[in-house]
Order: sequence, then structure tokens, then C-alpha cells
Amino acid sequence: MPITTRAAVVESAGAPFTLSEVVLEDPAPHEAVVRLVAAGLCHTDLGVASGGLPFPLPGVLGHEGAGVVEAVGSAVTGVAPGDHVVLSFTSCGDCRNCHGGHPAYCAAWLPLNLLGGRRADGSGTVSRDGEVLGGHFFGQSSFAERALVDERSLVKVDPDVPLASIAPLGCGVQTGVGAVWNVLKPTAGAAVVVLGAGAVGLSAVVAAALSPATTIIAVDRVAERLQLARELGATHTVDAGQATLGEVVAEITGGQGADGVVETTGNTAVLRQGVDALAARGTLVVVGAPPFGSEVALDVNGLLGGKRVVGLTLGDSETQAFIPALVELVKDGRLPLDRLIGFYPFADIEQAVRDMTAGKTVKPVLVF
Repeated sequence: MPITTRAAVVESAGAPFTLSEVVLEDPAPHEAVVRLVAAGLCHTDLGVASGGLPFPLPGVLGHEGAGVVEAVGSAVTGVAPGDHVVLSFTSCGDCRNCHGGHPAYCAAWLPLNLLGGRRADGSGTVSRDGEVLGGHFFGQSSFAERALVDERSLVKVDPDVPLASIAPLGCGVQTGVGAVWNVLKPTAGAAVVVLGAGAVGLSAVVAAALSPATTIIAVDRVAERLQLARELGATHTVDAGQATLGEVVAEITGGQGADGVVETTGNTAVLRQGVDALAARGTLVVVGAPPFGSEVALDVNGLLGGKRVVGLTLGDSETQAFIPALVELVKDGRLPLDRLIGFYPFADIEQAVRDMTAGKTVKPVLVF
């Protein structure tokens, strides 16, 4: 039987999130019904809600869900009713990158997660008054009290860890941590620079602090964020409004430059500065997403010293192994997400949006 639930619906580009009664379809063979306990709010949700991506609206967003499985489709084998799960992105499971352990680069990633608003077969997952809404966002659309979730979005986690404390693992945190662990892979004594001290950037700082890197430089314009970065493991902080990045990095590293840079701001001018601050054979990871079509000019001769610029989606993570490992770090206190999270009742989603936009809360988490 279809399930009636309450969801935060975006009616049109630029409209606010409004609570509305919607209907979930019956789970397909590879789907599950999840009762949401919490869901993180991410800048990607706000970008889609503003009309920055051609997602079909009215629609239900949300892609950092955490909850309890209530029912499963006939072919689901990885989870069962009662299991605690973190929800992440979905993927086809059949393409070369999925088979190779890189589902974030699935051949069907964009239509399945960001743009389609429906299942791969074109059918909808959520409706209102008989109208099919945009749904299946990241295979979950978790801004709802219950969600119809793709099996490949489900990650079973330790039931002893409070779900509200780990909801952000599905996107922002695994992106920042994965940028460091899966791409930069710092060696002993490495210097890592993190551009932007939001949720993704601060997650990268923590990841670098758990690595062999000995110099960790956080860069931002907000003094409170920089102080938090120090408390989370940054050895140096830089106020981007008061200093020239290349000069400061050169001074801190004795003229060598950065072995790794994580660019989270989405600002192309900042990206260029990060590339220029790299050491020979250094790598910059592009995480922040500017508007589609954005370009950046690079000094080609400056790249000949072995510098690399690498794009990244969702930490290049294989979620079934990566997210449970992050949960263990949260449980042990080595990944202190509580320092980033601010909790909001689901009904206060618009207040969470305002606080996130104003920089008052690093990572808003909605609780149901």
C-alpha cells in the first residue's frame, strides 16, 4: 500500500521549503521504506532549490538522511526492517566505475542523483494530489518523515551510534574526508591546505589530522571557523581577507609549497591561488562546485613541475566500506562531528536554511 507522509516540498525555483502531505509509491524490488530520524542540510540542496540545477520542481530534496528501515522490496538483501541506516548517493551498480569500486563516478550518476527526479525506468516515487513530484534525489529524497530509498543508497550502520550524530556522513563529511584519504593520501611530513572551513573543509581538516601530514593549513574569512579548525587539528590558520595565500603557504612550508590542497569554496579565483600554492608534484582536489560552465585559467608552465588538479565527487568513496569506518571514528570520538552540527526540528527547516546561509551553523541537521 502507498504510504502517506509529511515532506518539505520546494514548489518552484527560489521558493522556500514548505511542509506538505505526500504519498510514497510501493517500494520497487530494490528499494526500502526508511523512517527518517535525521537529515543533514547541504549546500547542494540549496543550490537545487534555488534553480541552479534542472531538477524537476515541485520536488522533495534531501540527501544526508539517517533512519530505520521499515520495509524492503522483494530483492533487497543488504538490510532488513529494524536496521539503522545512513543514506548516501545511488549508482547503477553495472558500469565500469561501479564495478571498479568508484560508484561516485557511475556512468548514470547525474540522472540517478541530481537531475532526473525519478527512478531509472522513468517512474516516480512520490506524489501529491495525484501529481508526480520530483523525487529520488540521491536515491532518497530524505526531507520527509519517510522516504523510499534505493538499495544502493542504503548503508547499514552500528545501532549503538545515535543516528542524528551521523546523518552528515552521507555527503559532506565523506566528501571532505575522502578528498584527503582517497585522493591526497598524505605521506609523512606532508603539508595540506584546506580552502574553506565549512562542513566539507572542516571534515578535511580532521581527516588530515588523522593522517601522517604534519602541516595542516586552514583558510577562511570567518574568525570563528578558523578557531574551530585549530581545535579540530589545523596547525595553522589563514584569514583569506588579510593575507596572500601563496606567500603565506610558502612561508609556513619553508618555500616548498603545499603537497595537497582541498578546494571547497567553489570560487575559481581561489582555485587558481590554490594551484599556484602547490609544491612540485603537489595535488589540488576540486570539491567546491561553481555554476555550470565556470572556467579557470591556469599557468601551463607552472603545471610542468608535476602538479595535478583532480576533480572529486563525494570523496570518491565506496560507501559500504567507507561510511561504517567513519561511524566507528565518530563512536570513538576521533571524528568529532558534534562540533559541526546544529540540530533543528524538521518543521524549522527554513530557519536552518537561514542559519546555514548566514554562516551561523556549520552543518544543520533536521530531526524528526
